[in-house]
Amino acid sequence: MNAVSKKQFKQLIESFDFMNLFNHLGWNYIKGQDTVKVGIETFTLQSVAEKRGFRILVCSPDNRGRVPDYSTRMKLDRAVSRLYYEHLIIFCDELHSTQLWQWVMRDTGKPPQLTETRWYKGQDPELLYQRASGLFFTLDEEENITIVDVTTRVRENFQQNREKVTKKFYEGFKKEHTAFLGFVKGIEDKTSREWYTSLMLNRLMFCYFIQKKGFLDNNKDYLRDKLKSCQQKKGKDKFYSFYRNFLLALFHKGLGSPERSPELIAELGKIPYLNGGLFDVHQLELDFPDIQIEDKAFERIFNFFDQYEWHLDTRPSASGKEINPDVIGYIFEKYINDRSQMGAYYTKEDITDYISKNCIIPYLFDETERYYKKAFDAQGWLWNMLKTSGDAYIYPSVKYGINPDDLWSDLPDDVKEGLNPDQPDLVGKRRCWNRPAPPEVALPTEIWREVIERRKRYEELKDKIAAGEIKHINDFITYNLNIKQFALDSIENCPDPQFILHFYKSLAGEGEKRKAISILDPTCGSGAFLFAALNILEPLYEACLQRMEEFVTSAPKGKYKFFEETLARLNAPQHPNRQYFIFKSIILNNLYGVDIMHEAVEIAKLRLFLKLVSTVEPDYQKPNLGLEPLPDVDFNIRAGNTLIGYASETEIDQAFAGQLDFDNDKEKIKEQCDVVARTFTRYKELQLDYGKDYKDFVQAKAELNQRLGELNDQLNLLLHKQTTNMDYDQWLATHQPFHWFAEFYEIIHERGGFDVIIGNPPYVVYTKKDRVSKRSVSDIYKLNNYKTLASNNLYAFVIERSIKIDQVQYYV
Repeated sequence: MNAVSKKQFKQLIESFDFMNLFNHLGWNYIKGQDTVKVGIETFTLQSVAEKRGFRILVCSPDNRGRVPDYSTRMKLDRAVSRLYYEHLIIFCDELHSTQLWQWVMRDTGKPPQLTETRWYKGQDPELLYQRASGLFFTLDEEENITIVDVTTRVRENFQQNREKVTKKFYEGFKKEHTAFLGFVKGIEDKTSREWYTSLMLNRLMFCYFIQKKGFLDNNKDYLRDKLKSCQQKKGKDKFYSFYRNFLLALFHKGLGSPERSPELIAELGKIPYLNGGLFDVHQLELDFPDIQIEDKAFERIFNFFDQYEWHLDTRPSASGKEINPDVIGYIFEKYINDRSQMGAYYTKEDITDYISKNCIIPYLFDETERYYKKAFDAQGWLWNMLKTSGDAYIYPSVKYGINPDDLWSDLPDDVKEGLNPDQPDLVGKRRCWNRPAPPEVALPTEIWREVIERRKRYEELKDKIAAGEIKHINDFITYNLNIKQFALDSIENCPDPQFILHFYKSLAGEGEKRKAISILDPTCGSGAFLFAALNILEPLYEACLQRMEEFVTSAPKGKYKFFEETLARLNAPQHPNRQYFIFKSIILNNLYGVDIMHEAVEIAKLRLFLKLVSTVEPDYQKPNLGLEPLPDVDFNIRAGNTLIGYASETEIDQAFAGQLDFDNDKEKIKEQCDVVARTFTRYKELQLDYGKDYKDFVQAKAELNQRLGELNDQLNLLLHKQTTNMDYDQWLATHQPFHWFAEFYEIIHERGGFDVIIGNPPYVVYTKKDRVSKRSVSDIYKLNNYKTLASNNLYAFVIERSIKIDQVQYYV
């Protein structure tokens, strides 16, 4: 970066003189100011530089004079992207002690990825210097550069390779998992020992995330310091161990319980009660009460963890050593897959996002239309908004390199010669179309023929939109339009409060009158699709709540009663913030998952908990450090075999067909299902009622577990008798039956099934022998009564089962 020396760069950064800094880097001077409202706060964004439409903006501090939090920054970025699609925002605090340079990478079909670089007063701005060096443009370049070149240069300098840190962490994690397994004593069964090892590492990683955020006695090295303290206390007492004498107390009596003795408080320090089920006494700990783990195991795993930086948001790494919850999901999915033949594998974000949005959003629009048809009139505001939108909902990859006002004039003369199809020697004239097109107009690997076809597609889509030919939400899937942005714009630009009312009820429900959208992944793994659903629903919840506030503040009190009641729940003092309320509502009321792998289910729950904790900053002046107890999702996300078990009332009726049911067992089972469903509903209500005593939670969960256990025992015995001659215990261990009708009775029986089913089931040949184990899935468990059995593939079986547990108007 010849234009700015390190010394000069340091002076400009320390003086917060961004205008001169970018001027030295060859960017154009620009003056302008925009205001963006997020919640009750208004932010000012000052433009300081631009290059070919790529804007550099400096954002004002929040109301406390600080750099806005992660959630607010993402909302600001979404708003700014409507003004300047390509941009970089520099956030500063009021005292000019902190800078945060934020750039969001947007790839078609993938969720936005945030990259941030922080600088603090007194710190050497070396990292910023390294990144800014690549943003220098010379006068010689000026004539030929485009916004594509500018964006590419920003991407190259601000995007870090997350795959490298993921691969490095994974290779180390495999070794550490094996090593930790060797330290676990008191569990003879290998499968249970592996499961407990994964459970312990889950708990420890959760603690690593929250300790680095300051939630464990405000000590970012809490676990390591407590290990040292235990070893000092131990002295010559070889029976005193970190695991039994400290860690179990931390998990079960500390993080897992709000009731603590003065002695325990003195030992653990100031830590939050988390609830959530992760730190309950686990069934393995009940089955094997004499588990022992040497201190050396924890010394080793802490040494490994300390090589990395642990963050709760999903920003790509600045140092190349950062770990976030998404990385953990990938690590566990890959680890499970490496030692399993069940077909578990990690589905990448672009796939999970594409599948999820194209199922969830059509359901929400169709459900809203079912209750409020007026908004969907062909001549109404909704479709008129689309009609006048130009190319706003055509994806950037389709628009790439296109001048909307003139599609063809920039083509080379020889390429243009072949545009008219009604001319002689067309093949000869179009031969040049097979050569590669330059990067300023072409996507990677595109030839001129593909560029022309893409432009024709663009023209066709734009004409259809302008002509009003697209007037159903499913058309967005047919024509591959930006359905997520349209859904958000529909809410944000809606003039009709009744549309907001019914759209929100389609999302969140209305008590017994109308149920919240239920989204299931029947082979959820570590939760990739559940997270995709969460990321789709969250901005829709947020937008609805924001519009409710606007309607309420501009109307007499009582006019919008439902809005007022909803906002009162949102603003209740127990909720740390709006985002926590939204995420908790989604996790508890909208998301469901099942997987045959116990470890995968545990990591899915762990990631959801981390998502919640990431929205809160520890406040040691508030009760429970300002953290609302986590929801218990043990009954939303479950372990079991999706393919084995009773899926419907019809299947239970068939099980009793031809039998003499003298004891009326069939009706007793249905009654038990109803009782379990009501107990589950009560348990969820208790979690949403913050004022209830902790003992009420414990009793309600114990009652639910007991009733569900008794019901499952009865159904398992019935299914075993009906389908096999195997030893019962062996059958139970290998088949892991999951009775949908019982586990989700309220959804399957009373609501007719799940509203939306998403996922990417394992594509595994049922009878094919695994290369390592020399066994096929059919050797492990047997399937009966599947119409798709001839397909010989788990994928088809899962689809068949999904149709049985989905609504009649299903979205799969």
